[in-house]
Amino acid sequence: MTHEIPTSIRELDSRTNDGIHVRLLWRKHDGRLWVEVVDTKAGDAFAVDVHDGERPLAVFHHPYAYAAHYGSRPDAPPAAAEPAISPAA
Repeated sequence: MTHEIPTSIRELDSRTNDGIHVRLLWRKHDGRLWVEVVDTKAGDAFAVDVHDGERPLAVFHHPYAYAAHYGSRPDAPPAAAEPAISPAA
């Protein structure tokens, strides 16, 4: 018998501008908090974890700066494969 941990991902904030979609996501079962960026014009996508001591909204508003700091590749697929659940749910 296989046991699976349910992954409840909640979208805490979201914004779109000029084909760039940025989402602040939180996963309940392990407390992971990250920002996912999808650039539909360039076809790029990446995710940046929010580390201890960082302000989540700072990462949300400046994901490219944080990605550069941590060495995230803009062409890497987003970390969240599961659909997000809206905060109103």
